[in-house]
Amino acid sequence: MTKKLSVEETAALEALQGVDVPEQIRNNMALFLRLVRKVVEESDQDLRAIFDVLLYDAISMNDDMDESEAEHQAFEDMGDIITELDEKSATLLMRAFVTFFHLANICEENYRVKSLRKRESEVSVDAAADPINDLTVAYSQLVDECGRGKANALLNRLEFHPVFTAHPTEARRKAVEGKIRRIAELLDAHEGLGGVAALENERRLLQEIDALFRTSPIAHKKPTPVEEADTIIDIFDSTLFEMVPEVYRRFDDWQLGEKAGTVPPVCPAFFHPGSWIGSDRDGNPNVTAKVSRQVAEKYRVHMLETLADATHAIGRNLTMDGISTEPSKKLVNLWSHQCEMSEKITTRAIGISASELHRACMLVIAERLRATIERTSDVMYADCDEYIADLRVVQESLASAGAARTAYGPVQRLIWQAQSFGFHMVEMEFRQHSVVHARALEDIKKHGRWGERGELDPMTHEVLDTFRAIGQIQRKNGVDAARRYIISFTKSAQNVADVYELARLAFAHEDDVPVLDVIPLFEQLEDLQGAVGILDEMIKLPEVRRRLSQTDGRLEVMLGYSDSSKDAGPTSATLTLHKTQEDIAKWADANGIDLILMHGRGGAVGRGGGPANRAVLAQPKGSVNCRFKLTEQGEVIFARYGDPILARRHVESVAGATLLQSAPSVEWTNTDSTEKYADLAKVLDDASHERYLDLLNTEDFAQWFSTVTPLTEVGLMPIGSRPAKRGLGAKSLDDLRTIPWIFSWSQARINLAAWYGLGTACEKCGDLKKLQAAYKDWPLFTTFIDNIEMSLSKTDERIGKLYLRLGEREDLNEKVIGEMELTRKWVLAIVGDEWPLQHRRILGPVIRMRLPFVNVLSVTQALVLRTLRTKGETLTPEEKERFIYLILCTVSGVAAGLQNTG
Repeated sequence: MTKKLSVEETAALEALQGVDVPEQIRNNMALFLRLVRKVVEESDQDLRAIFDVLLYDAISMNDDMDESEAEHQAFEDMGDIITELDEKSATLLMRAFVTFFHLANICEENYRVKSLRKRESEVSVDAAADPINDLTVAYSQLVDECGRGKANALLNRLEFHPVFTAHPTEARRKAVEGKIRRIAELLDAHEGLGGVAALENERRLLQEIDALFRTSPIAHKKPTPVEEADTIIDIFDSTLFEMVPEVYRRFDDWQLGEKAGTVPPVCPAFFHPGSWIGSDRDGNPNVTAKVSRQVAEKYRVHMLETLADATHAIGRNLTMDGISTEPSKKLVNLWSHQCEMSEKITTRAIGISASELHRACMLVIAERLRATIERTSDVMYADCDEYIADLRVVQESLASAGAARTAYGPVQRLIWQAQSFGFHMVEMEFRQHSVVHARALEDIKKHGRWGERGELDPMTHEVLDTFRAIGQIQRKNGVDAARRYIISFTKSAQNVADVYELARLAFAHEDDVPVLDVIPLFEQLEDLQGAVGILDEMIKLPEVRRRLSQTDGRLEVMLGYSDSSKDAGPTSATLTLHKTQEDIAKWADANGIDLILMHGRGGAVGRGGGPANRAVLAQPKGSVNCRFKLTEQGEVIFARYGDPILARRHVESVAGATLLQSAPSVEWTNTDSTEKYADLAKVLDDASHERYLDLLNTEDFAQWFSTVTPLTEVGLMPIGSRPAKRGLGAKSLDDLRTIPWIFSWSQARINLAAWYGLGTACEKCGDLKKLQAAYKDWPLFTTFIDNIEMSLSKTDERIGKLYLRLGEREDLNEKVIGEMELTRKWVLAIVGDEWPLQHRRILGPVIRMRLPFVNVLSVTQALVLRTLRTKGETLTPEEKERFIYLILCTVSGVAAGLQNTG
């Protein structure tokens, strides 16, 4: 007997059927909607009925463009229903919608994975390049434009450095991630099942979804920095360690054809991850020298254990005996050296391997890695290079004896992994505010290096101990494990000199001072504009000159997308950052500097977010030079690296763009279009900056902002060890970190930080044809407008007004809504869309499909905020706590629903 569906459920399912998205996504979302309804019904039938009504209203209200009377009524009805809910029912309903967002994300990820698989299966192996693999496409284009010799030289320079950070925008609990992965695996297996297998698959899906619904989306406490390191270890285990050598192998497969895996590889190990987790102490008192040591040790031990296990596994399979595969003289010498090093280990290895000397040597190598964990001096490896050298001996011996497939197959894979991750897993980068260094030096000058003229400030002790921690980490994990030191808010070359001086003062003996690459971070508008002058003075410093001579002129400079955007507005920040990169690249070329620019980007558009590969291709000539480095944080880490196939696609895409950016055609396009539209850039910059500052300088703006957004409540979320404020004494927006600034606006469904001022700037230009031409011809402007259109697709004017009314400032409300409407009008006209992302065949409809569900959470959040803002003083502490918890649940759900929020 077929179950009769309710009117609301039927309408919801019909709405999903009617959305123009790939059938696979639509069917999977319908499946998950049915399962979520079942889970909610098993919890509370009345709750399920309310869930259906809210869903029906959310779908009926459609979007906020050309709203009909019926759609307006549906919006009003939704608000009335939510207002009448008791706190427990509201909280459980929000959990149901949060659960569905996680499932919707899984549907999209599943579609992307299966689409990639299908597209790859259809590619002819006779093609000049694999059109699915951007790295092979980029290399092929370089060969066509530059010749194979130049292309190979550029390939061997290739480096991709994602730096994982722990900014507090990942609103998803770690306990939730395991459930999401299991559900994703079950959905992947779901298609094609029948009979009992299909029933069992659905039963397990219901089990996991029920557990997800019953798990609080909010953690019970903020994670410590040491616990945050588990994020990196989790991603390393689930994707990076196996995915990265697969990227290299896929390139080799395409370039070498049948010879791949039988000859030395052509793809260099270009992927080198970094991390700020446990080392970024700018404004985070929870990151101390002790914590940095603990995190580094956690990385080291896990990396060595992983390499030891992999080496042992490969060693066990090297069963080639001396008759079929004669060992080389170098291998025999290696074995003799191993015997002298440890009779116990070698006796055990040869006992297992008998006449299989390659196997015996590899098993000893694995045991030496385990001894390195314990720091057993007689047996341990001094560094990763020594380990790789031993692997090379085994590899060359196998190859010379005819076992090339093993030499350049599994052994090469292990070499690639060691070259990419070392013994440290990630390269820790330390960061501190320039003001902290200056204060520490003043303190030492006043009280003496060792406090002989009075007690040093605790922060001064901490600063000095940080350099001692760096020294210790380098001794145990290698220099690359912790040689970078970033200075936030770099204002002068003196800030760089301060770091080197503090490093010297931290040690009694000069030989103990660690190797440091001090990296200036330019983030505010005036600092970006004055960067070249500061760099000119910086390279005159003796310590910098010495380091440049050691690294063949290699110098890293970091640019901050976050603070520059909050400081000047998104349009001015984008244009200023581009001009700064252009100026620094020319400066580097004139001074013989091998430049590496690090991009402090986030997931949100207001923090330089958007597709990384397109951003790379829009960079000025000479600013990339086959090396790309950026920060990856929050939900972006999980989205880009959570699935092995999507992670591989991301790495190939960014690496391909990094390589292709050096193609003459790309360099010419960027240079020519930048010059061609320089006058337009000036108009957009001036008008948008003026409009943005007019908003920020409105009286009591900071107080109004904290009232009309869930800023205060976001600060209460246990989603990161970092506070929302730097704590250096400021009392306004200057004190607020950019991340909660952007995160709060996205929660309010306004996304102001991504677009404010652009509408006015386009109106000032007034020439639509010129703007459309710039969109077509100028890569920087194309990327910028596309990112803003994506941001606008996640806004909702009706919901935004609910938040803005909390502040009772009609003047500010009019500025925000007026600019939003103006920006939307111009962006849609420039792109040629009737609604945001209309031309994006999959992304546009998918976002529209999920917005009704997000809207339920957003309306709930706004209404609960209204209660807290208007009746907060009359609520008991227990009532206030329950309301705040409900808001935090909605924050988690909106973050999951909108994605790239921070």
